[in-house]
Amino acid sequence: GVNIWCAAGKGTFGTEELIRRIEASGLSQVVNHRRILLPILGAPGVAAHEVTRRTGFSIVYATLRAADLPAFLDNGMTTTAKMRELTFSFRERLVLVPVEFVHALKSLCIIGAIVFLATFFLYGSTAGIAILIAYYGAAVTGILIAPLLLPYLPGRSFAVKGAQAGLGWSILLFILSEGKNWSLPVIVATFLALPAVSAFYMLNFTGCTTFTSRSGVKKE
Repeated sequence: GVNIWCAAGKGTFGTEELIRRIEASGLSQVVNHRRILLPILGAPGVAAHEVTRRTGFSIVYATLRAADLPAFLDNGMTTTAKMRELTFSFRERLVLVPVEFVHALKSLCIIGAIVFLATFFLYGSTAGIAILIAYYGAAVTGILIAPLLLPYLPGRSFAVKGAQAGLGWSILLFILSEGKNWSLPVIVATFLALPAVSAFYMLNFTGCTTFTSRSGVKKE
């Protein structure tokens, strides 16, 4: 469901692509009916009337999840309220986290290496390790912690939610280090940079959720 919603929002699952696939597969010569079942979350990307006009196939928005299709067919192709119920539970959010980690892996390695080496040559290995821990902690906060706490973080903006989680990580980091060797510039830099890192990675989660809007994502 989420993948379809994301693809529809970006236009890769849309009217033209659907028409192209219908024509390329010669579907009208394979089946004797003229109906196509689409997932409900694909609706934002498809102009049903245009598909019907150009292919002769009518669009039926069936269910949110593929797992409900057998029940949909057994129910006379009628969508029940449960089939329309959209959830985004803790478990559903947790399942998506590894995907976000994989997508972020390249940037995490490159930025982590740059940050560590720059700090190492300027201030030594201890400072390099410390800043690497701070950076990776902020990234993990934005990729893992913020999505799992999504319903509980105040505000609607994903950037704001991510920044709040990053601020929490900054405070925790300060407490764990007992504020040792934290000059004023270091404190200011930490409490500005780490929430920004968390907010950035949290923004990537907009493509995984089922309740963001295209306009909201573009605005952020």
